[in-house]
Amino acid sequence: MKNLALTFSALVLSVLLFSCGGGKKTSESIAVENVDSLLLMADSLVGKNITVSGVCTHICAHGGKKLFLMGTTDSISIRVEANEEIGTFSEDVVNALVEVTGKLTEERIDEAYLQKWEADIAAETAEKHGEGDGGCVTEKKTQGEQKANSAAERIANFRKRIEAEKAKTGKEYLSFYHIVAESYKVL
Repeated sequence: MKNLALTFSALVLSVLLFSCGGGKKTSESIAVENVDSLLLMADSLVGKNITVSGVCTHICAHGGKKLFLMGTTDSISIRVEANEEIGTFSEDVVNALVEVTGKLTEERIDEAYLQKWEADIAAETAEKHGEGDGGCVTEKKTQGEQKANSAAERIANFRKRIEAEKAKTGKEYLSFYHIVAESYKVL
């Protein structure tokens, strides 16, 4: 009887997990407890719709299309990008607890990415965010970047980090995650 109850419980749990992550409806999402938890299991959630909440610490002044949710400390955060329907984020979400639902996306920084960035800088077509050539302070913090005062320093730092990652895990890239928001609300 005990084995039957365990089997039934496992079956119910499997159905619930499958229905939360595998459905075709974009309105279904996997609820994640907080930003820390999301980042810990991000590689298994890429491409899935998730719902997570955190304190909004910043909205990019360059268009208002990016906001940043903080985890349990200010050194843990994730970038959230507005989809076309949202357009821009409202300024009233800064310093508020915000719930975001959207698709988790992975961005990989590898040597090809860095070479393109260098080519864009040389052609003067590189996107600029933040003040000066060093980039957005909040974005850099989200990516765990060391202090860099220029794009060239950032690129050099990424190359060092990629080498360290390759030595540690064999991966020749760095993974960074962000959410493309379908909806958001202040809690």
